[in-house]
Amino acid sequence: MKYSTLSKSLILILCSLVSVAQTGRVTGRVVDAEGDSPLAFSSIRIFKTSDSTLVDGNITDEAGKFNLQVPYGQYYANIEFIGYNPLNTPFFVINEENSEVDLGDLELASSFQNLDEVVVQAERSSMELSLDKRVFNVGKDLANAGGSAQQILVNIPSVTVDPDGTVKLRGSNNVRILIDGKPSGLVTFKGGAGLASLQASMVERVEIITNPSARYEAEGMAGIINIILKKENRQGFNGSFQLITGVPANYGAAVNLNYRHRKINFFVNYALTYDKTPYRGDLYQEVFDEGVTRILDQTNSGHVIGFNNNVRGGLDFYFSEKSILTASYMLSRADGKRLTENVYNDYINSFSNPLTTIIRNQDEDEVEPLSETVVTWKRQFERKGHELNATFRFLDHWENSDQLFTQVGTLADGSVDQVNTFVQHSVNDEFEKQFLYQLDYVQPFSKEGKVELGARISLRDMENDYVVNDVSDGGIETPIPELDNVFLYDENISAVYGILGNKNNRFSYQAGLRAEWTDVSTTLEKTNQINPRNYFNFFPSAHLTYDVGNDNSLQLSYSRRIRRPVYNDLSPFMTVSDSRNFFSGNPDLNPEYSDVYEIGHLKNFEKGSLTSSVYYRNTTDNIERIREVDENGFATTLPQNLNGETAYGVEFTTNYSPYKWWKMDVNFNLFHANIDGSNISEQYKTETNTWFARYTTRFLLPDNLDLQLRANYDAAQKIAQGSRKAIYFFDFALKKDVLKRKGTVNFAVLDIFNTRWMRTINTGEGFYTESNRQFRRRQFNLTLSYRINQG
Repeated sequence: MKYSTLSKSLILILCSLVSVAQTGRVTGRVVDAEGDSPLAFSSIRIFKTSDSTLVDGNITDEAGKFNLQVPYGQYYANIEFIGYNPLNTPFFVINEENSEVDLGDLELASSFQNLDEVVVQAERSSMELSLDKRVFNVGKDLANAGGSAQQILVNIPSVTVDPDGTVKLRGSNNVRILIDGKPSGLVTFKGGAGLASLQASMVERVEIITNPSARYEAEGMAGIINIILKKENRQGFNGSFQLITGVPANYGAAVNLNYRHRKINFFVNYALTYDKTPYRGDLYQEVFDEGVTRILDQTNSGHVIGFNNNVRGGLDFYFSEKSILTASYMLSRADGKRLTENVYNDYINSFSNPLTTIIRNQDEDEVEPLSETVVTWKRQFERKGHELNATFRFLDHWENSDQLFTQVGTLADGSVDQVNTFVQHSVNDEFEKQFLYQLDYVQPFSKEGKVELGARISLRDMENDYVVNDVSDGGIETPIPELDNVFLYDENISAVYGILGNKNNRFSYQAGLRAEWTDVSTTLEKTNQINPRNYFNFFPSAHLTYDVGNDNSLQLSYSRRIRRPVYNDLSPFMTVSDSRNFFSGNPDLNPEYSDVYEIGHLKNFEKGSLTSSVYYRNTTDNIERIREVDENGFATTLPQNLNGETAYGVEFTTNYSPYKWWKMDVNFNLFHANIDGSNISEQYKTETNTWFARYTTRFLLPDNLDLQLRANYDAAQKIAQGSRKAIYFFDFALKKDVLKRKGTVNFAVLDIFNTRWMRTINTGEGFYTESNRQFRRRQFNLTLSYRINQG
C-alpha cells in the first residue's frame, strides 16, 4: 500500500518536472512610442502562429512590464491599450534551447496623433455610413467655434434649424434629440431650442440616424440626432481652453480637462457664457365677420439676457482594458432676463379707421437648474464584438419663471381704454425627475454574425404649478380661476428588443423587433381632471447592405416609429406673454405612427465621397399645430391630430476636394408631401413640393490660415394651414493656428446679410394671418482656443 502511494507521488512529481521543462517564459515592457513612458495595465495576449489560437494573456504591471509562461511552440504577441494603435510582434519560438524570450520595449503609437498624418482621409471620413447611421465630426467646421450645440445642428447635413429654434430632419420637426445616446433635460421642455445653453466646445460629434434600428427607442418619426460630448482617455494630462467674445454680446469661457493615471481616468468640462440676444417681429391679421373686417397690425421687439453655466465631470475606472466603469455628473444652470414690448394697432375695415392702440410689456426672470447623474459599465469579452453594457441615469430638473405684464390701451380719440389697461403677474414652476435603466448585450456567432438583446425602463414624473394673477392698483394679486392649476405628467415606458445580424459575402443584413409598453397619465390637480393613456406596440426594423465593389455600397432599410405627445404637447396652460396670440397643449392628443422606407448609396472616390438616398414616410394621426381666431381677433394655437401625411424625397450629400487646399461639401434634399387634415377642416388638405440646399467651401491658405464660406437655402413649404416662406442665410469663418499650433484664433460671422427670418402665412375659417420673426440677428464671434498635449 505504502509502495503504491509512493509510486503515484513520484509519477506526479516527474510529470510536473516534465511539464515545467516543456514551458518557457515571455517577458517585455510596453511603452509610449513618443515619451518612452510605461503603459501600465496594457493588455497582452499570446497567440499560436499556426491557427491564431489564444494561449495565454494578462495585463502589464505599473512599470509596464509583463511575464508570461507558455508551452513550447511558435507564437506572436498582441498588445492593446485604449487610445493607442494595437501592435502585433514578429513571430518568436520557445523551445528547449530558447526557453526565455525577452521582447524588449514594445512601443505603442497614439491613435489620436495619427489623424494629423493623413489629413485628406480624415476630412473624408468625417462622414461615415454604417448599417443605420451617419457620423459627423463637428471639430472640422470653423463656424462652430464660439457657438452653441444648437448652432452646430445648423451646420449638419440633413438637419435644418428654424429661426425660432425648431430642429428638423429632412423637413420634419418630429425628430428625437439625444445626448450621449440618452434623453436629456436640456431638450425636455424646450426641444431643440434648449440646446442654446450647451456650448459647442463640449461637443465631439453628432450622429444622424435617419432610419433607426430596434436598438434605439422608437420615438422620433424623422429619426434620431445623437449629440456626443467630449471625453478623452489618453494616459497623462491633456486639455483645452477657450475664450469667446462676440457682437451682439456673446462672452464665454470653456475648459476641457482630462487626466489618466493607471486604472483611473478623470475628465471635466466647464463652460460659462453670457449673451444678450435681440429679437423682433411683426404680424398682420384680418378677421372677417358679417361684412366687417377687423385688422390687427402688431409689432414686437425685445431681448433676452442669458447667463449659463455647464459643468460635467466624472471618471472611468479600468478593472481592465475590457471592463470599464464610468460615472459622470452634469450640473447646468441657466439664468435669463427677458424684456419684450408688443404693440397692437387695431383697425376696422381699413387703416383709415383706427380703433385702439395697446402696448404690452413683459418683464421675465427665469432660472433653470438641471442635474444629471449617469453610471455605465462596459464589459468586453475575449471574442471581438462580444460585450455587455449597463446604464443608470437620474435627471433632476427645475425651472422657475416669474413674469410681470404691464398693459396700457389707448382709444382712437386719445382716451384711456380701461378694458385693456391692467397689470398681471404670472409665476410658473416646472419640475421633472427621471430614472432610466438600460441593459444591452451583444453575442457574436460565426465569423460576422451577432445577436443583440436589450431592455430599457424609463420612469418620468413632471409637475407644472401655474398661476396668473390680476394685480390691483394697491398691489393686491387675485388669481384668474381658469389660469390657476397644477398639471401633473406621469410617464412610464418599458421596452425590450432583439436584433439578428450577419454578413454573407457582399451582403450584410440586420433585422430587429422592439416591443414598448407606454403608461402615461395627466392630471389637472385643482379640477381633478385625469386623462390616462396605456398602449402596447411592436416596432420592427430591417437593414440590408450590399457591397457593390469599387468603393460602392447600397443599403435598403425599414423601420416603424412613434411620436408620443410629450409634456408641452399635453399641458393645457396657455401662454399670456402675448395677449392676442395664445399657445397651449392638448391633453386629448393621440400618438402618431410612421412607417419609414429608405434606399441609400455610398460612393467613395479618390477626392471625395457621395451619399445619396431615396426615402418614403407614411404617417397616421400626425400632430400639427392648428391656429384658430375668434371674431375679436384673439388667436389660439394648439396641437391637433390630423388624418395623416405621406412624404417621399431624395437626398444627396457629397464632399469633394479638387486640391489639397480646397474642400467642398454639398447637401441637397428634395421632397414632396401630401397632408390630410380634412378631419378638422377640408381646407387643411394640401400638397407641397420643397427643397433644401447647403453649400460649404473651405480653403487652406498659407501661414496656417483656413477660410470657410457657407450658403443655406430652405425653400418655401406649404403646411396644413398655410405656408412657410423661404429661409436663407450665409456664414463666414476664418481660422489661424498660433502658438506653435497649440492655439487657434477663429473669427466667424453668422448670417452675414441679416436675412434669417421665419416668415409664415396661416389661413382658416374667417381669418388670414401673416407673421415675420427674427429670433437671432447677425452675429460676430471671435474665439481663442489653446490645447495641452493634444494633436
